[in-house]
Amino acid sequence: MSYPIPSKMWQRGSIVALLLLIPSVGIAILRQSATVAVPVNQTPKSSTPTTSILPSHPDYQALQAFVQKYSCVVSVQNFGTVAITRTEFATVLNACVNRSNELIATDPKIVTEADMKTLQRLESEFAAELATLTSQINQLQDFTPTLAPRERTQDESTRKTQPLPTAPSLSISSGSSVHNQVVNRAYMPKTQAGGIRGGVVPEPQTGSRFNTENYNRIEDNPFHHVGNDPLSTFSIDVDTASYSNVRRFITQGELPPKDAVRIEELINYFTYNYPQPKDNRPFSVTTEVAAAPWNPQHKLVQVGLQGKRLKSQTLPPSNLVFLIDVSGSMDDPNKLPLVQQSLKLLVNKLRPEDRVSLVVYAGNAGLVLPATPGSQKSTILAAIDRLEAGGSTAGGQGIELAYKIAEQSFLKSGNNRVILATDGDFNVGVSSDADLTRLIEHKRDRGIFLTVLGFGTGNYKDSKMEQLADKGNGNYAYIDTLLEAKKVLVNDLRGTLFTIAKDVKIQVEFNPAKVQAYRLIGYENRLLQNQDFNDDKKDAGEIGAGHSVTALYEIIPTGMKSDVKLPTVDPLRYQRSGETASGEGGNELMLLKLRYKLPQDSTSQLITQTIQDDDLRADPSTNLRFAAAVATFGMVLRDSEYKGNANYDLVMNLATQGKGEDQEGLRGEFIRLVEQSRGLITRK
Repeated sequence: MSYPIPSKMWQRGSIVALLLLIPSVGIAILRQSATVAVPVNQTPKSSTPTTSILPSHPDYQALQAFVQKYSCVVSVQNFGTVAITRTEFATVLNACVNRSNELIATDPKIVTEADMKTLQRLESEFAAELATLTSQINQLQDFTPTLAPRERTQDESTRKTQPLPTAPSLSISSGSSVHNQVVNRAYMPKTQAGGIRGGVVPEPQTGSRFNTENYNRIEDNPFHHVGNDPLSTFSIDVDTASYSNVRRFITQGELPPKDAVRIEELINYFTYNYPQPKDNRPFSVTTEVAAAPWNPQHKLVQVGLQGKRLKSQTLPPSNLVFLIDVSGSMDDPNKLPLVQQSLKLLVNKLRPEDRVSLVVYAGNAGLVLPATPGSQKSTILAAIDRLEAGGSTAGGQGIELAYKIAEQSFLKSGNNRVILATDGDFNVGVSSDADLTRLIEHKRDRGIFLTVLGFGTGNYKDSKMEQLADKGNGNYAYIDTLLEAKKVLVNDLRGTLFTIAKDVKIQVEFNPAKVQAYRLIGYENRLLQNQDFNDDKKDAGEIGAGHSVTALYEIIPTGMKSDVKLPTVDPLRYQRSGETASGEGGNELMLLKLRYKLPQDSTSQLITQTIQDDDLRADPSTNLRFAAAVATFGMVLRDSEYKGNANYDLVMNLATQGKGEDQEGLRGEFIRLVEQSRGLITRK
């Protein structure tokens, strides 16, 4: 038996009414156990369906105020006057999240920062209920084949050629919102090969979706004996994709795969209070030493780089080529629709001297918008609005065409960049990693850099996108929400798009008189050979304007009997290891060296700085405390063999002590994420 779905119901976004159309699903969601009223100022500690919320509860009042202020669509009867279940609360919350996204898409300043933080807090507190609604909607979608084409209403049968009734909105919580999963599947028209709306509608795709997300294997950096291996060399990394991807997993109610946790990207997602550079250097260098929180017998050394902040009027003009994946795999609410919403935020920040082109790829690649001045925002936005998903994925063709367009509009003294938005699922054409990276390296050497923005779930190809961004002298971010898009493309715009130093390498020489062994925390796929440090042909990471980069070393002091099992190496026969050259070293713990190139240069410059053993701080700064908290969190998620006594309690203590001013609320969000992770462990 099939169940016709009235189109007006979709427009109202009434999840409750929709679910009731199929009793076996709807009743399962809405039927709750006997409710227990929660008194004022007492928030439930756990996300159980047996509690209800009174109108006098602070969370209830906060959500009601948002509904009234922003005119959210409410499908819960008598909302505002009666107690409601946590599931009903989550339904209203989801509608408000959708409404906020619609408003932000038109004007990022409409929804206040305070209100955005309130939504984030509520989404964290009701993550379990939101995840349950999403799961039940997925079950509901299993019934959609029964909506037979022959039973379509006249309105439904003409939907192929009609425009979308409303622009799709995306939840700012991790993953797609419940409402949008319904609305977009009902209304999202497709073209056979992807590209511009209005093409031929393909036959419906059949078959189950399988999780084919891909992550490169990560092996934690081990400890090295200083006597045998005194040098540590690596490339810096300013990517942030791992943090937002990990957040997506946790918010959806599951812990991330170990290999999705790149600790350096978790740490570098946050900014730190490092000083601005002096003496015309592009970045400053700050170091600090303290006891390692997870193993107090060890020391923790922090190395912080702070990129120079640039004023908007001093930024060079930009030649940007948006390269958008419009293949069939992007036909999900948290993929192409979120890409469109995200790029619109960036377009609103363009200046008249900037230029934008738009290239798409699916079965074939095509130019949708030639180079257009930033002053013609309506033209650019209209081109973005016309994008549709469908077809296979000719990623190689798309990248080739994007670089060709970037070369045609090349600005000699400007910022030339391709911005790739995709789930990384290349499967047609020149798609081998080797071919793509060679192409990107060639274009990088000609002054065209690559930024990669990852979207979506289920078939996400993290490993491929990280590699492409690294080879393209660019950065890699994962956008799971519109709020994350605002952070990457609006708040961090200068650092995202404007490189101030490239091929930045770090080399540390440890003093064997002071250090027995060391390990670099994170950066496992950024390690370099020691000889690469002085090789200016060797590619390394970039620092953008205003970017901060943090690296942590865990060291075992000389003479300390550690509980960590260190690797054993046979004694050397022809040279004596573990000795300090006569007259050298003194009280030095380590020698820090950095090499970098200015964006237009091919020859590197050198910075050296020593770190003294007596620099140990009994009261670490908030910078070190918070970086240590994030590193500890990463080791716990990875269940690292080097985590010592690290646990969620330690993470919470460090993060709370290191929270600082937290003007953007990101550190507070981190603390809530840790709480959610601990809850997942408890439930398991």
